[in-house]
Amino acid sequence: MLVTGAGGTGRTTVAAATACAAAAQGHRTLLVSAEPTRRLAALLGTEHGEGERPARPTPFRHGIPEPVAGLPGLWLLHVDSGEEFRGQAVALQERGKTVLDLLGAQPLDEDELTELPGAGTFALLRALRTAHGGGTAADGGQEEAGGRDSGWDIVVADMPPTPEGLNLLALPEQLRRYLRRLVPHERQTARALRPVLAQLAGAPMPAQWLYDATRRWSAELAEVQEIVESPATVVRLVTEPGPLAADPLRTAGAGLRLHGLALESVVANRLLPTGSADSWLAGLAGQQQRALKALRDTCAAESVPLCELPHLGRDPRGPDDLTALADAARTAVSADGPAGEGLHPPAGAARVPGTDVAYGWVEDRLSDDGKLVWHLPLPGAERDELELVRRGDELTVGVGPYRRVLSLPSALRRCRVTGAGLKAGVLGVRFTPDPELWPRRSGPPSDGD
Repeated sequence: MLVTGAGGTGRTTVAAATACAAAAQGHRTLLVSAEPTRRLAALLGTEHGEGERPARPTPFRHGIPEPVAGLPGLWLLHVDSGEEFRGQAVALQERGKTVLDLLGAQPLDEDELTELPGAGTFALLRALRTAHGGGTAADGGQEEAGGRDSGWDIVVADMPPTPEGLNLLALPEQLRRYLRRLVPHERQTARALRPVLAQLAGAPMPAQWLYDATRRWSAELAEVQEIVESPATVVRLVTEPGPLAADPLRTAGAGLRLHGLALESVVANRLLPTGSADSWLAGLAGQQQRALKALRDTCAAESVPLCELPHLGRDPRGPDDLTALADAARTAVSADGPAGEGLHPPAGAARVPGTDVAYGWVEDRLSDDGKLVWHLPLPGAERDELELVRRGDELTVGVGPYRRVLSLPSALRRCRVTGAGLKAGVLGVRFTPDPELWPRRSGPPSDGD
């Protein structure tokens, strides 16, 4: 379960309460978070000593799942992006030692390395891979945690705020596409031929290490992409109801559907009590309730569960507060719900048989009006924030700050885009067969044509 939402809505608290609820139900649960150690220690109730600053360091170690005291069945995988960056940079220097020595370079020591912008994104992706047994964020991490690598029943990831959080989930697919374009594996030449080809071309040929590194990166990205795109992976969006919350939430919902992610539920967080005698508090609560009513209607229309969490009157702190919130956060914490509903064609849709569609579905309207229509579900999207560009055999679709490059199904590569329309949360892109490419027979082509 990937927990994200607008900044300042309490994503980390909701992620911790969700993980606490899963652990209370008997699931072996792992919480993945990159929040600062002191913030996590205060939230989970594991800080040492009294006052603002703990008397001694908290026990969370980077990349090593550890049990959370006072919350049986709950483990924490803390992501320290700075430590992760330094470790990766030192390892990279070691792998390139021969080249660096030839250049006369002076290697950087670990203690002088400063984390670069964007390092946290890759640290979190590696942590997701670690949580599913695909590697470790620290040497021997999961072995030290008890010898169990992918034995978690539920993994709850505390993601960055939207749109960064959702764009992070799309990164593995995008980076693999870049690698395929920039370093095509099929262009790799045999080592024996490289000197000859270099002389003919008058330029040095790419070294083997480049292809080896690209292959390794692509394999690791593929593992994370498989986790993100798994039917068992769902997203929980967090919001604090108010007049400015509806639009970012709607766009985020459309963005995650664009990337083929299932919306498990929406969490309305920090709900104030109603009926207060205090006019100021009553006014705030009334404003929340008006926004909450609109949110209930939207969630009901899209068949998405709405989870309502009360404001505790203080910052949540420790197992007791998390347990109180967990009782309200139990919505679909197992994978038994209808994840991905709305991402597939409706019953009876006239689809092109055998079409290789990664997202949405292709409708056959050749006999009616000579067109094929690619339907892309984008609930919540609005016409003025859509972007649609065809380039070669790819279609770039954008919704606000979210973009995805989709490979055209084989049947549509021989067609021209002749229009598009948004209706009932589904973008329909119309394709007309190109006479120069379309086979001279009736009916749509098969994948083998």
